Amino acid sequence: MYTIQANMSGTRSMEISDENLQTISKYMLLQHLISSTGVVDEQDLEKLRMNIRGLIAAQETDCKDLLDLCIDVIYHNNMKAFGLQQLINLFKEWEAKLPVETEAISE
Repeated sequence: MYTIQANMSGTRSMEISDENLQTISKYMLLQHLISSTGVVDEQDLEKLRMNIRGLIAAQETDCKDLLDLCIDVIYHNNMKAFGLQQLINLFKEWEAKLPVETEAISE
């Protein structure tokens, strides 16, 4: 379980689980989300929410992982642009720590 700061003053925070991060990775939710300026704003958060709604609507199978992500993180009362930036930073750190998958070369 990870904790991210949800506002600049540090009075609000959010808990992010490994499952939440795995869901973000599985659906590549943060890829191409932020504009070329690199500044995260409320429009980016709304874009993420719309992308997830589209994925849920298009799912023919169980999408419990996406729904859990929405409840726990994306639609959390504390989630604003600052929190999204912190989530992106956490995701990058988490992703960098993942073991590199290597394929065994059989001869």
